[in-house]
Amino acid sequence: MRVWVDLTNSPHVLVLAPVIGRLEAAGHEVEVTARDFAQTLGLCERLGVAHTAIGAHRGGALTAKAAGLLDRSRALVRYARGRRFDLAIGHGSNDITVAARRLSIPCTTTFDYEWATVQHTVNCRLAQAVVVPEVIPPARLRRYGAAHKRITYPGLKEEYYLADFQPDPAVLTRLGLDAAAPIAVVRTPPAVSLYHRFENDTFAAVLARLQGAQTVVLPRTDAQREELAAAGGYIIPAAAIDAQSLIAYADLVISAGGTMNREAVALGTPVYTVFEGRLGAVDAELIAQGRLRRLTDPADVDLVKRPRGAGSGADRVRRDPALLTDLLAAPAREPWR
Repeated sequence: MRVWVDLTNSPHVLVLAPVIGRLEAAGHEVEVTARDFAQTLGLCERLGVAHTAIGAHRGGALTAKAAGLLDRSRALVRYARGRRFDLAIGHGSNDITVAARRLSIPCTTTFDYEWATVQHTVNCRLAQAVVVPEVIPPARLRRYGAAHKRITYPGLKEEYYLADFQPDPAVLTRLGLDAAAPIAVVRTPPAVSLYHRFENDTFAAVLARLQGAQTVVLPRTDAQREELAAAGGYIIPAAAIDAQSLIAYADLVISAGGTMNREAVALGTPVYTVFEGRLGAVDAELIAQGRLRRLTDPADVDLVKRPRGAGSGADRVRRDPALLTDLLAAPAREPWR
């Protein structure tokens, strides 16, 4: 089987790299395309994912997104035409679902946040399989025309791709961190905003509270990186790093996104979310379980050394990555839906 995987954002590399490896180990041919956005290309290089870079992020405005979808999906059609792919896989990538439909290639899309309405209205309608956590109710996918395409898996996607993960302490040395002192890891919001004008007011206050402490900030864009560097008082990696090991050794994680929060949950690191958008079913369940905390008052942030070691204990939930790989490959085995 010839499989085409498209990566459009940093977390997608982490989720799909083990899938790519398992498909190749099973004797399938896999080709990867990747968009130049955030640390996507850097993570591909760090994890050894051979890829063809196609297109770049066009900005947050709806018109820019539409233009980017049109241009990049056309470029992907040109790339894939004649390559005789049997299956296309994307993590919420509209570009590959559009291109795959144009080329009559069976396609799987996967995601774990159900309220990205513009994105899912496209990818769910065009893909043949929609692979999501079982906690997302099917009723929430009906608006996207995907309830009948829904294929579910238990738990978090992070519990699959981190199943065999063992943290590497080398990341602490590379970042000049003192393992004996408290370490905070902070991920910026997706919005492209200036340091003192992040759309998330709580997040801006958290940054101010942690400034000067042993705080590693992982910005999403060059603009955020420049503003944070100008403010000073933070450790800002110059390139893609082993973020999962950093999270495992951290004493506190605070993120306005989703994947890093759930990685912290999977690795047993205390974690706060400052996400101010509509809460998805996965995070709502984690909050109800007490595995994720919602931060509304920055004064609640208390950076202290936790007594537990790095997140490699027997109490971690580890799930078989083979299951996720099998679900993502479903359209190659079944008739188009």
